[in-house]
Amino acid sequence: MSEQQRQATPAAKGRLYGVGLGPGDPSLMTVRAVEVIAGADVVAYHSARHGRSIARSIAERHLRPDHIEERLVYPVTTEGTDHPGGYRGAMEEFYTEAAARLAAHLDAGRTVAVLAEGDPLFYGSYMHMHKRLADRYATEVIPGVTSVSAAAARLGAPLVEGEEVLTVLPGTLPEEELTARLATTDAAAVMKLGRTFPTVRRALERSGRLADARYVERATMSAERTGALDEVDPSSVPYFSVAVLPSRIDTPGAPDAPDASVSGRPGEVVVVGLGPAGPLWLTPEARGELAAAEDLVGYTTYLDRVPVRPGQRRHPSDNKVEAERAEFALDLARRGRRVAVVSSGDPGVFAMATAVLEAASEEPYRDVPVRVLPGMTAAHAAAARAGAPLGHDYAVVSLSDRLKPWEVIAGRLRAAAAADLVLALYNPGSRSRVWQVGKARELLLEHRAPDTPVVLGRDIGGPEESVRIIRLADLDPADVDMRTILLVGSSQTRTARRGDGTEIVWTPRRYPEG
Repeated sequence: MSEQQRQATPAAKGRLYGVGLGPGDPSLMTVRAVEVIAGADVVAYHSARHGRSIARSIAERHLRPDHIEERLVYPVTTEGTDHPGGYRGAMEEFYTEAAARLAAHLDAGRTVAVLAEGDPLFYGSYMHMHKRLADRYATEVIPGVTSVSAAAARLGAPLVEGEEVLTVLPGTLPEEELTARLATTDAAAVMKLGRTFPTVRRALERSGRLADARYVERATMSAERTGALDEVDPSSVPYFSVAVLPSRIDTPGAPDAPDASVSGRPGEVVVVGLGPAGPLWLTPEARGELAAAEDLVGYTTYLDRVPVRPGQRRHPSDNKVEAERAEFALDLARRGRRVAVVSSGDPGVFAMATAVLEAASEEPYRDVPVRVLPGMTAAHAAAARAGAPLGHDYAVVSLSDRLKPWEVIAGRLRAAAAADLVLALYNPGSRSRVWQVGKARELLLEHRAPDTPVVLGRDIGGPEESVRIIRLADLDPADVDMRTILLVGSSQTRTARRGDGTEIVWTPRRYPEG
C-alpha cells in the first residue's frame, strides 16, 4: 500500500488512477495500464476544444461501451483569453473545476482512471488532478514510456552513457536560459516545441550544439518524422515533437575524429576559466566548452579539476611552460582540433589568456580562432567569503618577481597605497619566494595604519579553505603561500562582529570629501 493510500480519507470510497499510456503507439502501453483501464468505472482525458484527444485514441481499443467518459476540455491552449486572471487564471479555474467533477465520481465510490500521454507525472496534465485529489482519495500512478525515451529509441542513439548528464528542458524557457543549459549539459531533450521551435533552434546554435541536434516528431505514431534538426522547416513543427542532443560518446565528429588534413574541419582554441576551485564555481558556458573540447591543455593541477571524458585527449604540463603550452594548443587547432586551454580563476588575470593571445598574434597562428571565457577570480571569491572588501576602488598586483623586477612591484604598491586603493595581492609567496610578503607589508605600512584589515583567503572553494581577517601589522609571511590571496584594506575599510560571532569586512562605497 502506498503512502498516499495510507493517508487517504477513510470515507473516500473511490480510487484515483493516473494512467501513463506511453508515447503514442498503443502497443507500448504497459500491462498494468491496460488492467486499470479495463477495471475503471470512469475514464477521464484532456482535450482541446476541438474535442479530439490523443490520450483517448491511444487507449481506445480498451474502452468499454459502459465506461463513463469524462472529457476535460481545456478552455484555452495557445490562443489569448479574456479571463480576468489571464491564461494562468483560466487554467487554474479549469483544473479546479475538472478536479471537482472527478471528485464527485470518487465520492460516489467509482474508480476513476485519468489517461495521460507518456508518463503522468512528466509534463502531463494529470499532475494537476493529482495535486488536488491525491491527498483525499486512494491513488495510484501507473508510469508510462516517456516521449524522451521513445525519441531516443526511434533515433537509435544512446541518450547518455557512463557519467554523462541528461537535461530535459521545456522549449518555453527564455532563449538565454535555454542557451546556458544546452551549453552546460552532455545530452538534452527539449520538449514542447511547436511555436517555440525557432527559439530552441537559436539556442542550440548559440550554444554550439546545433550540428549535433536531432529532431523527432510524434515518436512511435503513424505520422512519425525524424531527422537533423537544422534541416527542419519551423512552420511544420507540431507541439508533439522533441529536440534531442544524444550522448557525446562515440558519436560521429566526437573527440577521436581525424585532423583537419583529413576531415577539413576548422580548429579552435578556447581559453577557459575554471574559477578558484571545483564545479560550483564554473560558469555554464565554461562547462559546455570543456565538455565539447576534443583536447584539453593545461597545468597538471588545474587539468585534474576537469572530469575525465571518454575520447578526450588530455595534455598536462608544468606550471612554468606557459608559452610552450600556448603554442602546443594552437598547433593542435591548426590541425583541426577543438582545444580547451584551462586556467584557474579568470584566464585573463595573471593566467593563460595572455600567453595564448600573444602566440596567436604571430605566424603561423594568426588565423587560428581563439576565444576567452571568463571565470570567477580568486580576488572576488575571497572577497565574497570575507564580506565586501572590494566594495570601492581597488588595484590588483602580483607579488611574483619571476616576470617583472621587484622595483616595478614596489613602485606600484607605493602608488596604489598612496592613492588609498584597496589591494588584491596575487602570488604572494612560494617555497622559492619567501621575502616578498614582508617587504610588501613594510611598504604598505608607510601609507596605512597598523590596524588596516587584511583578508587572508586560502584555497577558497577547496577542501582546505580558510579565511582570516588580521591587522596589517600582524601579517606574517609564514602564513602565506601560493594558494593564498591577500586583500589589503584602504583607510576606509571596516570590520564588524556579527551576532553569530563571525567577523566581516567591507569597504564603503562612499568616500569622504577632500
